[in-house]
Formats: sequence, C-alpha cells, structure tokens
Amino acid sequence: MAKPVLIDFYADWCGPCRLQSPKLEELKKRMGDAIEIKKVDVDQHMDIADRYGITVVPTLIIEKNGKEIRRLEGLTDAGTLETILRPLVEK
Repeated sequence: MAKPVLIDFYADWCGPCRLQSPKLEELKKRMGDAIEIKKVDVDQHMDIADRYGITVVPTLIIEKNGKEIRRLEGLTDAGTLETILRPLVEK
C-alpha cells in the first residue's frame, strides 16, 4: 500500500510559504516515514503548477495512490495536517 504524499507548492518570495516550511518539518518529525513530502517551487516548475491548477501559494495537496485526496490553500498547521494524514496511513 502506497504511503500518502503531501505536495507543497510554494514560491521563495512568498511570506506564508516561508512560515509553512517549519510546520512541514514538524509534521515529518511527528509522522516520520509514514508520509512523503515533496516541495514544488512554482516559479521553477510552472508546468507542474499548471498541471495541478495552482493559483495560490502556499497550496498543499495530499495524494494517495496517485489520487488527490485533499487540497489546502494558505498556511496550515502541523496538527491539522496530521489529523488529515493519519487515517490515510492506517488504510
């Protein structure tokens, strides 16, 4: 069974994006290898951002088995992310 993947769409110039990074580090400490976190700089990878329809940064997309499960725009805390991801790990 594939583990859930959290994709962080961000930009270096984005203040909230810089605040999101420590929250993702905290999430990784809480959940370890049960999840995978990928970061996509929308300025460097516009093709990927377009494919996902990203219009706001930060945007977090949670996928499992290649399917989008949840999309969160704006700053999101580690506790909220863990609450969303934990049941996906246990499936």
